[in-house]
Amino acid sequence: MEYTIKSLSEMAGVSTRTLRYYDEIGLLKPARINSSGYRLYGKKEVELLQQILFYRELEVSLEEIKQIISSPTFDIKGALTEHRAKLLAKRNRLDMLIQNVDKTIEDTEGEAMMSDKDRFEGFKQKMVEENEKKYGEELREKYGEETINDSNKKLLQMTEAEFKEAEKLGQDVLETLKEAMKTGDPESAAALKAAELHKRWLGFYWKSYSKEAHANLARMYVDDERFAAYYDKVEQGAAVFLRDAVLHYTGMKD
Repeated sequence: MEYTIKSLSEMAGVSTRTLRYYDEIGLLKPARINSSGYRLYGKKEVELLQQILFYRELEVSLEEIKQIISSPTFDIKGALTEHRAKLLAKRNRLDMLIQNVDKTIEDTEGEAMMSDKDRFEGFKQKMVEENEKKYGEELREKYGEETINDSNKKLLQMTEAEFKEAEKLGQDVLETLKEAMKTGDPESAAALKAAELHKRWLGFYWKSYSKEAHANLARMYVDDERFAAYYDKVEQGAAVFLRDAVLHYTGMKD
């Protein structure tokens, strides 16, 4: 069966303008264009549009989607299995947030007591999932499954006070790093203070601390552009400066 752009738009719940844009950028081409100039879509295009919408629901960029579905190794069945797992995780997080809201309402109405830890369950779960999405593969490869699982578990078990302190300490690291960079010396007292604060911040997420692991993480901040971008928002070159400060602090300087 073939669909016109209008009928596909109505069936999929996307605008004809969106479908035309997908055509323009080479993301979803029609199967053919008839003699009257109308775009016609077949079964293959319908399946690809479904995949595109799944990826969009998971907040994958159009550029990334194009690379994925145009790959010679792209497998629809495998993609569906992956979508299902990610959507279930997203549903679990939303369920946790809904439960969190319900408990908070009951707490404000005096119907039930809510612990400080319970207030942040959904938000901490979201943080874990976002970290996994952005950095999970690299971190698991570098530090191992057990280490990262322990870190996630520690985050999920944080109390409200610990969660707030960790967030404040993370901001203190950035502010101290910015001040330290004014010295131009990653071995200065100010730089070592930034490294010390960074160590304390890691203590909220790591089951145990080692100088070697701290140094390796600092190196990763420079090697991986996503980590580098996070610290370089303080000032260009901040990731390199922090790495050098941590290497000096830990005595792991090459």
